[in-house]
Amino acid sequence: MENRGSFNTKIGAVLAIIGSAVGLGNLWRFPYVVGQNGGAAFILIYFIFVIGLCVPLMVAELLIGRRGGSHNAGCFKAIKEDSKFYLFGYVGILSAFVILSFYSVVGGWVLNYLGQSIISFNNPQVNELSNIFNNFVINPVRPLVLHLVFIVLTALIVIAGVEKGIEKISKFFMPILFILIIVLAIRSVTLDGAVQGLNFLFKADFSKVTNETIFEALGQAFFSLSLGMGCVMTYGSYMSKNSNIIKSSIIVSISDTLFALIAGIAIIPAVFSFNLQPTAGPGLVFIVLPEIFAKLNGGSFFQIIFFFVVFIAAISSSISLLEVVVSYVVEEFKITRKKATIITTIIIAIIGCFCSLSEGVLSDFKIAGMTLFSLFDYVSSNILLPFGSIGIAIFVGWRMKKKDVFEELSNNGQIKIMCKSYFILVIKYIAPIAISLILLKSLFW
Repeated sequence: MENRGSFNTKIGAVLAIIGSAVGLGNLWRFPYVVGQNGGAAFILIYFIFVIGLCVPLMVAELLIGRRGGSHNAGCFKAIKEDSKFYLFGYVGILSAFVILSFYSVVGGWVLNYLGQSIISFNNPQVNELSNIFNNFVINPVRPLVLHLVFIVLTALIVIAGVEKGIEKISKFFMPILFILIIVLAIRSVTLDGAVQGLNFLFKADFSKVTNETIFEALGQAFFSLSLGMGCVMTYGSYMSKNSNIIKSSIIVSISDTLFALIAGIAIIPAVFSFNLQPTAGPGLVFIVLPEIFAKLNGGSFFQIIFFFVVFIAAISSSISLLEVVVSYVVEEFKITRKKATIITTIIIAIIGCFCSLSEGVLSDFKIAGMTLFSLFDYVSSNILLPFGSIGIAIFVGWRMKKKDVFEELSNNGQIKIMCKSYFILVIKYIAPIAISLILLKSLFW
């Protein structure tokens, strides 16, 4: 079997994990949720969850990955052979597979809007933008073709390997991503009426903070960092033994939050400046923002920048998702990375075609009242990810030897472990309870 590869530099590993975490949710969902849940009050609660809960969870996932040095299920087996916890590794692999099946469809939508931005929308009337998006999504051909293009682009990067593909592209794309979103944010805050949008985002309104707000902040923090879907563990298995897992987790978590905040500054003030509504979901990215760009001086230029930002966020996340599945296929079936990537991509591409068609010609075919696209989204977000993360927390907190945990965190005694007691407290007790609440709320409340 070929060498499984590894990240060549510490910064490359961190940027790859940031790329996995930064996704479409940072661009459209976070700004909207902040504004609807008390602005700065929500951000404060969110940040407490990120640092207090999500960082320890990310540490645990990276720890299992680096300690096990294998694909997700293999990591559990390598650490504790007699344990059935490897089944949680399969949950992570399944999560990545399911998510990428519909995520690549959205990636195709992004490619369409990026391409149309470059060649222009033929100057559509503003009131036509909603129809343009809806007609595109239900089209049986174009979304399929672009979904396939997006998944092939993802596969080409993964085929190149960990160092020459994932790490190299992350080093190139991540700095560009942050620079471009800052450019958009600067333009947004210079618009007339931008102050109203900034107030929407950052004015603390504790009267809007409810029990639902707490769950929103907890869920957003948890899912924004790609916890439980196998990406963090897989990338952890490629990290060098002298990387500081705790420090890397803090950097990734803060970077993801910072990007989300800057994205909010880039989007929401512009929305308010043109007296529009910060609607959540794909409508914000594909309908509301193009309407703003159509009215904005130099809007075509900023529209290209925006959809290039969205593309980078989408492709960097899809790379990590595909790598989870490819890593498993390579090591479990002892085949080359190229062959594993091609086989995996073909299967995901076919399922993705049905997800795409479920938004159009197959929209009447529903399971539990949901289209295939919606079903995959719901099952992955509300069941697989929380379930996988509970397994990770319990495994590190209760099944791994403390000696092995601390040995991995301290790089065999080479570095000091920060907040050791707190980490154990969170992983053993707080994280399983908090994630269980998310799971129960998603299913029954």
